[in-house]
Amino acid sequence: MTQTPQLPSRDFTPRRVLVVGATGTAGRAATRALIAAGHYVTCILRPENDDPVAVGARLHFASVTNAASLRDYGFAGETFDVVVSCIASRTGAPDDAWAIDHDANVGVLEQAKAAGVGHFILLSAICVQKPLLEFQHAKLAFEEKLMASGLNWSIVRPTAFFKSLSGQIARVKAGKPYLVFGDGRLTACKPISDRDLGAFIAGCIDAPDRRNRILPIGGPGPALTPFDMGREMFRLTGQPEKFRKVPVAMLDVIAGGLRLAGIVAPSLRVKAGLAAIGRYYATESMLLFDASKGAYDADATPEFGSDRLFDFYADVVAGRETVDLREQAVF
Repeated sequence: MTQTPQLPSRDFTPRRVLVVGATGTAGRAATRALIAAGHYVTCILRPENDDPVAVGARLHFASVTNAASLRDYGFAGETFDVVVSCIASRTGAPDDAWAIDHDANVGVLEQAKAAGVGHFILLSAICVQKPLLEFQHAKLAFEEKLMASGLNWSIVRPTAFFKSLSGQIARVKAGKPYLVFGDGRLTACKPISDRDLGAFIAGCIDAPDRRNRILPIGGPGPALTPFDMGREMFRLTGQPEKFRKVPVAMLDVIAGGLRLAGIVAPSLRVKAGLAAIGRYYATESMLLFDASKGAYDADATPEFGSDRLFDFYADVVAGRETVDLREQAVF
């Protein structure tokens, strides 16, 4: 059943909210949604970052990986009711993942507890349901610390993002084949837009049923496969359908080769890790996983909002939207 954003009630109380990771795609959307909802929002940005993020947000400049900087310039002795953390490693490589997805979040949590924050909202990822990769273990390790912290918490695990599923529009528009793994139907997801995800995160503050819960969330269904996405790109661009099928075994060969090469050339270890991440997303659905059945369940995957992926595709093709993957490039 699809949930829709709710307007604040008449007895709505604005909260003082500190957002970490506000310059990322989801963090920016959450910041805008929080401001639109009427909350007082402060964002922590890197000292070298002068991104305005959103009209109405106050900016604090600090390093989230430096405890003293985070304390003195991030929290800065101020009082906050809620912390929203949208920080995530850019590559998913092991060192980066533990430094950001785990250690930096632990630092934010420690400062939040010291500052008397009552509610910590974490943007995680639905892929941690089947943790095979180091960044997933790092995220889960922090989730456990958050749940044991004594604070109220909300752990948001979104499915796939619109922009991360739009990277092939340009190649299809240029008449090139759409690349799929296997037959293009190995995986499925219920993509959620930045705007809907931001609204869902902001809504965690005043929704009792989202407190102290793990919250998998997707956009409105039905679940879509890569094959479905490719067909829609061809339709919107007016190009004839041309799929190029890549065997999953090829990814195994590439990842295995890079792993072996990394033994003698450490610089290739990161590439081996990225190949493993690519293999994971080529073979695992971004839907709720039913452990009792050992299968993903599209019908059981919660839905939220009204934005649809194919409408976004139409906007990209028409030039009304752009696709800048940035930190979502490997996803």
